[in-house]
Amino acid sequence: MVAHSRASLRIDRLRALNLPRAAQVAVDDRGRPTTVDDTTVEEVLETWRIDDEWWREPLVRRYVEVVLAGGAHIVLFEDLQHGAWFAQMP
Repeated sequence: MVAHSRASLRIDRLRALNLPRAAQVAVDDRGRPTTVDDTTVEEVLETWRIDDEWWREPLVRRYVEVVLAGGAHIVLFEDLQHGAWFAQMP
């Protein structure tokens, strides 16, 4: 039997998944990441930019998906409003 789909949602049981964490990122002269928290970036797979919420509070980010030494994939983003870097799992 399937649980009632209109049952009330227990918001106190919700939790955020894959929150970004602050990261120390070094970049080359073209702005491409070279290290993340002292780990070498082996390859840049993709880059994209988000410009959103301009009518409320601007959200301007540059995203970069990279492969680190050892093979781990990670997504970085630079908060272009504040100049800070963050990392998330893809």
